[in-house]
Amino acid sequence: MKIRNVELSINPYKMLIKELQELLAKKAEKQHKPRHIESKIQRACVGWFRMQFPQYIIFAVPNGGSRNAIEAANLKREGALAGVADLIILADNGRTLFVEMKTASGRQSTYQKQFEKDVTRLGFTYKVVRSFAEFESVVNKWIFNINNNGNSD
Repeated sequence: MKIRNVELSINPYKMLIKELQELLAKKAEKQHKPRHIESKIQRACVGWFRMQFPQYIIFAVPNGGSRNAIEAANLKREGALAGVADLIILADNGRTLFVEMKTASGRQSTYQKQFEKDVTRLGFTYKVVRSFAEFESVVNKWIFNINNNGNSD
């Protein structure tokens, strides 16, 4: 193949395909890491909590993820609410802790900030947690306060 009177011994199309494959592989590598970090931390937190405090209830709110338009519309009509915290912990006397899981660099969405504002206005405790260690600390402090002061904050 000749380009501008220069003989090329390689096929430029094969090079282009290889470069595109490498680019796509790098992009996929970057995309998968952050999504799963938060999930792994959350699973560890839930497992630890259930072992430490079996007398209380912890559950996840599966608000995220991809859905088709029909399923999303049905969930909204059924009461799904954008921004609800990832985890909800229920303790004695109606005490409730809302926990939003984030990676070290993760930020709350506008809906999550509004949900935080609404639940704290109603007197509930809401925490953004970025690691297992932080979750453990927040929960231990919250439960200590419930058991000693009757206060959940």
